[in-house]
Amino acid sequence: MGQMKNIHIIVATGEWENDGLRYRRHRLAEFLQQQPDTREVIWLCPSPIRKDVTAKTLPNGIGQWSIQDLLPNKMFRFGRYMDGFYKSKLSPFLSYLKKFQGQYTINLWYTFPGFPLLSDLFSWDRVIYDCSDLWASPMNGKNSFVSTLRQNIIAKAENRIIQKADTIFCTSEYLRDQILEKTDSPQKVFTFENGVEFNLFANEHTQVENVLPENFNGTVLGFIGGIKPKLDFELIQKVARKKPEWLFLFVGPDGTNQDSDFKKLLTEQNVLWTGSVSPVEVPKYMNLIDIGIMPYKPSQYNQAVFPLKLFEFLAAGKPVVGINLPSTKKYAQDSVYTYIEDNHPSEFINQCEKLEVWKNQERNMVIRKQVAKAKNWGEVFENMLSYL
Repeated sequence: MGQMKNIHIIVATGEWENDGLRYRRHRLAEFLQQQPDTREVIWLCPSPIRKDVTAKTLPNGIGQWSIQDLLPNKMFRFGRYMDGFYKSKLSPFLSYLKKFQGQYTINLWYTFPGFPLLSDLFSWDRVIYDCSDLWASPMNGKNSFVSTLRQNIIAKAENRIIQKADTIFCTSEYLRDQILEKTDSPQKVFTFENGVEFNLFANEHTQVENVLPENFNGTVLGFIGGIKPKLDFELIQKVARKKPEWLFLFVGPDGTNQDSDFKKLLTEQNVLWTGSVSPVEVPKYMNLIDIGIMPYKPSQYNQAVFPLKLFEFLAAGKPVVGINLPSTKKYAQDSVYTYIEDNHPSEFINQCEKLEVWKNQERNMVIRKQVAKAKNWGEVFENMLSYL
């Protein structure tokens, strides 16, 4: 990379603290921030709320610039993908950057297809697209006139970024195949699956107090992360009714937009939802769980997903069951990860009962941890940088 220090701009979906969740883009930003040849990392993101001051420094030293949406309502988020709605709002940011031109290597990292024009408004040293989702596909798998319109707008924006990017990273082979259809330069597209903060999960031995019902000593099946419409709540409700002696624990913010299936699920006696918890606390919640579950619906969106949870459960020594996540199939292994392709409650129960037998056996915990250890974020990002 030469002697010049780097400035990294990360185009993110929302402000750093949004959702209270830590995604791949947060970890990438912090990794870049810690590199000795980094001068500055800037988190550039849309914000639905009007702010007088658009720039601030986050507690971790990363600079955040917020670009205001057209209007606060979710309906108006399409403005993030259409040049006319954000171009002039980028001016103060671009003036700030111009001061560093020539003195530093300035890299633009897209982590979602917002602000596509940005790639043309500045002479970047490198444009990178780190693609972790099928952005143009509806998460709940449902199509409507509005969602089709939205898909077309996002797909156009993403296409422009794919053409401009010097390097493209994808989190699954499915995403890579999708992107290869849109570019004449297959040699610039690579797959890097999501990783895990291994030590965080592997070294935490305490549990959160007062979450499980008193005197409960049955099996806990748990999901940790953003609770979104891509999950199969109906399936879990059927399973919860058939297995009243099991407890189903959901930990994370409700991102379902009032999903009626999620509300119905919460009426079951043996289903518990904690709401949002701080990322630091997550490993302690992980220790309440006997079996990690990733129950996804069959949809095009989920074909592309590589869930962050998989290696987090394994790093904590927990066995996992996943449904409709083809990107994870290759990790299937006895007593470690069970992969299912259909949404039959009986099949799900059957597989969980098998894992129940293995849950606390030391030898199996060691194997699970070894699988996760090979996927530490630091190494994932080191490898990615070597391709730039």
